[in-house]
Amino acid sequence: MADLLNILMFLSAFGLLLVGYPVAFTLAAVAIGFAFLGHALEVFPIGHLAFMGQRMYGIMANQTLVAVPLFVFMGLMLERSKIAEDLLIGMATLFGGRSGGLAIAITIVGALLAASTGIVGATVVTMGLLGLPVMLRHGYDPRLATGTICASGTLGQIIPPSIVLVFLGDFLSHAAQQANMRTGTIGGSNVSVSDLFAGAMIPGLMLVCLYLLYIGYVAWRRPESCPPVVNAFDKSQMTASSLMGALVPPIALIVAVLGSILTGIATPTEAASVGAIGSIVLGAKRMQPRMGKLLVAGSMAALVLVIINLSFDLRIQRHDIPMRDGVAIALAIVATCIMAVAAATAIGITMKNQLIADVLRRTARITAMVFTVLIGASLFTLVFRGFGGEDAVKGFFDALPGGLFGAMLFTMIVIFILGFFLDFMEIIFIVIPIVAPILIMMGADPIWLGVMIAVNLQTSFLTPPFGFALFYLRSVVPTTIPTSDIYRGAVPFIFIQLLGLALVAGFPSLATWLPAALF
Repeated sequence: MADLLNILMFLSAFGLLLVGYPVAFTLAAVAIGFAFLGHALEVFPIGHLAFMGQRMYGIMANQTLVAVPLFVFMGLMLERSKIAEDLLIGMATLFGGRSGGLAIAITIVGALLAASTGIVGATVVTMGLLGLPVMLRHGYDPRLATGTICASGTLGQIIPPSIVLVFLGDFLSHAAQQANMRTGTIGGSNVSVSDLFAGAMIPGLMLVCLYLLYIGYVAWRRPESCPPVVNAFDKSQMTASSLMGALVPPIALIVAVLGSILTGIATPTEAASVGAIGSIVLGAKRMQPRMGKLLVAGSMAALVLVIINLSFDLRIQRHDIPMRDGVAIALAIVATCIMAVAAATAIGITMKNQLIADVLRRTARITAMVFTVLIGASLFTLVFRGFGGEDAVKGFFDALPGGLFGAMLFTMIVIFILGFFLDFMEIIFIVIPIVAPILIMMGADPIWLGVMIAVNLQTSFLTPPFGFALFYLRSVVPTTIPTSDIYRGAVPFIFIQLLGLALVAGFPSLATWLPAALF
């Protein structure tokens, strides 16, 4: 009876989600309803719901999840600061004069935006508004143009810093702990958000290279579908100095955020706060170019000073401080003061223009939505486990042929199919807490498992009928381009995604080598 109720609970939740009911309230309502039904049938201990209070406190006290609103703020600030426009014009200047060059430029800009904003909707809409009209005006095949924009926009899900990776890292960390407890393994496999960021770097860059190879192949076989574009935008081509001014600041911010995480200097939460302040400085640069250039230059110089001084002992609560450590401490204090002044000035500039207020409101809305879904999904999985669903899933996986390979293949197929209908957050919050502990107990490396899931979830943004990247682009595409062209344009990139997934599956070291080398 308990297994039947578990199946009915899943079917009810998915059915209501497909109808269009809000995710968080659907998951919570279905869970509570089936909990009372199970209690009435004497197959569910109603006291099990008391653990929900501990779960909610755990969510609120989770330091890792603090990175989520900070990364959201960083992405929204960079979106509003028109960083994407400067990057696209700069890359079009570099690559536009060759066949397929503008598509290559959009792919590279998509990768850079993925590493700085991580927000798929913002990237796709921005590239659709800026790049698509230019591509169509110069004779690009609409399918290639729309497919390139959609695919490059989804890179924010796999290239860190990504909100998907933050949640996956947190969930997989708990899953690894559960697996170690159930198997009695002391010091067994574990994973952190930093591990997952490092593990996703090579697969993410590999996908960018696969996209570029496909565009290069199309440019070679069908050059008429992607002709050269010179002076693509209404602005004249950038000079060397203006090109450096457009490319260096966002790339420096990316290096500061990711570099501090991958080198172990900062946790993802600490690095996210650096990214948030850096995005404010770049926003101020856009609004007041002269003052902004001084702020960016001062911040970058201060950051370099801090990085150099990290090789010294900066503790001040010591009796004897050597001369070189004293100099390093003094320089670190100066650098900190410079950063504080730059941040305060940038905040003042963005406040005058109402930019920071708008970004804060949007950040609050997105963060509230994400965490409300997380709470609803937590209640859903609590009731699922109360029915003994985890043991049922483990028994099902054990019965599959092929052991871990069969279980992973089944899980990837299920996630891929769910991606046709559900949002990535719904899949992460519902499916991962249930299957991840079992797969880890069967021998799956948590980092490899997380990267496999992330690549698979990225594909869900491109798969019709509910691929969100397709919807985002449809909202800004001219009515002269039918929706079928957008769908057909995404198909080659879906196969590229699946090829990337197969490569990570066949060569797990693509995901595990860098974390092992760094940490």
